[in-house]
Amino acid sequence: MDLRFGDSRPTDEERAAVNTLLGPATSAWEGADERSDADLRWARGGRVARERRDLLLPGLHALNDRIGWISEGALAYLCRRLTVPPAQAYGVASFYSMFSVEPRPRTVLRVCTDLACATAGAAQLCAGIESRLGPGSGVAVERGPCLGLCERAPAALAVQAGDPVRTAVAAPATVERAVLAASSPDSAAEEPPATRAVPQAGDPSLILLRRVGVVNPSDLDDYRAHGGYTALRRAFAIGPAGVIREVTDAGLAGRGGAASPTGRKWLGTASSPDHPHYLVCNADESEPGSFKDRVLMEGDPYALVEAMTIAAYAIGAHHGYLYLRGEYPRALRHMEHAIGQARARGLLGDDVLGQGYAFDIEIRRGAGAYVCGEETALFHSIEGYRGEPRTTPPFPVEKGLFGKPTATNNVETLVNVLPILTRGAAAYAATGTPGSTGTKLYSVSGSVDRPGVHELPFGATLGELLKSAGVRDRLRAVLLGGAAGGFVRPDELDIPLTFEGTRQAGTALGAGVVMAFDDTVPLPRLLLRIAEFFRAESCGLCVPCRVGTVRQEEALRRIADRSGASAADDLALLREVGRAMRDASVCGLGQSAWNAVESAVDRLGVYA
Repeated sequence: MDLRFGDSRPTDEERAAVNTLLGPATSAWEGADERSDADLRWARGGRVARERRDLLLPGLHALNDRIGWISEGALAYLCRRLTVPPAQAYGVASFYSMFSVEPRPRTVLRVCTDLACATAGAAQLCAGIESRLGPGSGVAVERGPCLGLCERAPAALAVQAGDPVRTAVAAPATVERAVLAASSPDSAAEEPPATRAVPQAGDPSLILLRRVGVVNPSDLDDYRAHGGYTALRRAFAIGPAGVIREVTDAGLAGRGGAASPTGRKWLGTASSPDHPHYLVCNADESEPGSFKDRVLMEGDPYALVEAMTIAAYAIGAHHGYLYLRGEYPRALRHMEHAIGQARARGLLGDDVLGQGYAFDIEIRRGAGAYVCGEETALFHSIEGYRGEPRTTPPFPVEKGLFGKPTATNNVETLVNVLPILTRGAAAYAATGTPGSTGTKLYSVSGSVDRPGVHELPFGATLGELLKSAGVRDRLRAVLLGGAAGGFVRPDELDIPLTFEGTRQAGTALGAGVVMAFDDTVPLPRLLLRIAEFFRAESCGLCVPCRVGTVRQEEALRRIADRSGASAADDLALLREVGRAMRDASVCGLGQSAWNAVESAVDRLGVYA
């Protein structure tokens, strides 16, 4: 693509897609067809337009949703509207896997080939689909990373561009169901209820999942009848400082993998003299095997709206962003409805619950980039730049989104705030262990009879969790923490599932991914798939990750194919590359890309 504005012009449909988001162009400087006399006297746009740079990602979504791909003319028109250099916009558009800057059919069928789906027959599924939907079918079949539907593996997602865009999920997918979803999304079978993903649904001992399957997720009154908005009322009663004190005393740690103390993060943001403050909910769970946040948003969306309102009140923010994974169309619909209903009922807006506090939530859709799970990369994505991480300090509590103090939490972390305020910090902290308080959600998949999201108190062992999920015989290994985590052996199931317990065992709890594999799973091929994932998802910003993930994949492929001169030499290379990535990569993607492979070599003796 040319690095300047070329002669390509948008079609009427492309122009309409952008204008629906931004409104019609008011001058020729912004791309209007007619040049007025005023346009000849002064230029309009400039700084005002550049301040809307953060609308670049929504604009790309608007084009991709309506047309199916992003042409040079469409991109040029969007760039004129936002005063964004075309080269930069092209870099953003080509960064995300869900966008295409090359012509493709209006319908795209994405078939997951990641860990859970690979062990459930994704390769045979893809072959069958591709034999039915070849060239000329009007459907582009794409093999891709995890779709967050691991409890129903194998999975496929069909997206049909148009006004409106239509989506359909086939999971568990067969060739027939996937083809039906792609050819006629409206005729595809309705998605199962959220209870399908919660084997414990209805259990009175549940805390975070207690409403899933019990409350109608689209009914605000039903939510309030089951305790909804009790926590927000208490938050207003005790004030922002009181909320932060309760969260701190409860010992709430982040559930996204880093386990950062939530109260400390909120206090740092609230104390910053710079304004405005922002709240960001990171709902871009792209870790292979993770789907707990999806289940919460689909089954209990008002809980997240309430929790975000409490968090924003505590840190002094009046605007919050929900950065929602692009592969979650059902969660998007539920969250849009919940936010709209809360706004209509005075639970969001200029005067929340009549307390004189203003807060609203804006949804920003991701577009397929694992690295955007890292908070600084997520900020860049919202701001309209490539989702590349930045070095810290300064930390987000000082300079985060738009350079302002920002608190970032994932869905599970935020929803934990509700029982803290309704039950009290002491009662909350009484569950779990002193170092890991409360309960934890686990995304369990693989060789189990009851895959789905399981809730257990911190301190339960890995064996107890697998028993709850109905682990099958001939267990070979368990991947704990997802692709960025590590493998453990069947004789290590007494590991306590706490932040400190998994660290002492030489592994990581991460976001709570637990994938069980029996002895029919070829682990070398599984490791190669993990390496392919990290190579594909590296943003390329830093050399250790950009080069290291490629070298790791090459070495594992040589070992798997037995095409190298010496497996021992490749293992030595893997260790050297792994150390370099862990020590020198800018963000957690590169730092953790070697973890699973290392654990498989050292704990499981895969290549012994």
